[in-house]
Amino acid sequence: MPEGQPWYYPGIVVTVRQSTENKERFVLEVRVTEGGGETRHEVVLAKKDHARLARPGETAEAFVERCFAFLLAREPKESILPRFDVAIIARYFPDFEQAMG
Repeated sequence: MPEGQPWYYPGIVVTVRQSTENKERFVLEVRVTEGGGETRHEVVLAKKDHARLARPGETAEAFVERCFAFLLAREPKESILPRFDVAIIARYFPDFEQAMG
């Protein structure tokens, strides 16, 4: 999937765009649209977590799209924190890292 393109989950559109990057992390902006409602999220992804959890060749954007697919399968968009680091997902969902592998 091309970077920055909407990702589709039944009835939900997730769009991920990289905001900033430095030597240690990516910061991504995520928009989740469902019906007439929308939520926006700022997601921090440490490069070490990206290297450890992403599929070979998977961009930060594509990886965060998969993170949102994981989250949306478990909770409504309104329950997803507006700002978070990907590393905290496993605190709420212990199966996260295994699911990403």
